[in-house]
Amino acid sequence: MSDPTRPKGPKIIAVANQKGGVGKTTTAINLSAALVDEGFTVLIVDLDPQGNASTGLGIEAEQREMTTYDLLIEDAPLREVIQPTGVDGLLIAPATTDLSSADIELVANEKRVFLLHDALRQPAMDAYGFDYILIDCPPSLSLLTVNAMVAAHSVLVPLQSEFFALEGLSQLMLTIREMRQTANPDLRIEGVVLTMYDQRNNLSQQVENDARQYLGDLVFQTIIPRNVRVSEAPSFALPVIEYDPTSRGAMAYRALAQEMIARGTPAK
Repeated sequence: MSDPTRPKGPKIIAVANQKGGVGKTTTAINLSAALVDEGFTVLIVDLDPQGNASTGLGIEAEQREMTTYDLLIEDAPLREVIQPTGVDGLLIAPATTDLSSADIELVANEKRVFLLHDALRQPAMDAYGFDYILIDCPPSLSLLTVNAMVAAHSVLVPLQSEFFALEGLSQLMLTIREMRQTANPDLRIEGVVLTMYDQRNNLSQQVENDARQYLGDLVFQTIIPRNVRVSEAPSFALPVIEYDPTSRGAMAYRALAQEMIARGTPAK
């Protein structure tokens, strides 16, 4: 039974798309930094075996002694996994390639889809005072992604403004529906955000038109443009908001954070 004296926890958002290269990790990092910029405290849970969110926030491989693998598989204490980043108010649970074997190791565990859900709701979380937790999912509909969806209140879907972008979306929507029917009835879609948008390109405009026609208000008004500063920022281990605050990319992620806040407040 839940403890009624405990504070309500943070809003947990899974950033998911089974297609790679859609700006998923970029969105997780920069939206988190933009939320911090708005005065919130944020945790990124790196659930991608590539560990790009960890690298992009300056957590070197040798610093990742305890990771999300240990959190899920070894039941490691949160305080040993969560690390600060170079951005005040933004923390991370890093990942390494160890996560690649997690799907196989989780199969025999009868609680396999609830491990992240339970880890993010343990009493030790209260001390951090997080307002938001963003989970950077792997580019697949694996057990790791299922764990993220069971743990989350909502799913944010980055959608690349390129050909075939909408094709994979139907499978993701079906997976979300399955999660609602089985393990997480309250799961909802936070929204779909168009990424890598080139306004000079007719194809980008066509993808936007199609997305808004089929998905309606699920699509955020804010669009993330193709922007060299967004691409450069990870090589300096910084979110674009810190790397070049006046760039088009930084302004877009700030606008996305503000639009998301306006759509709904944190869970606590």
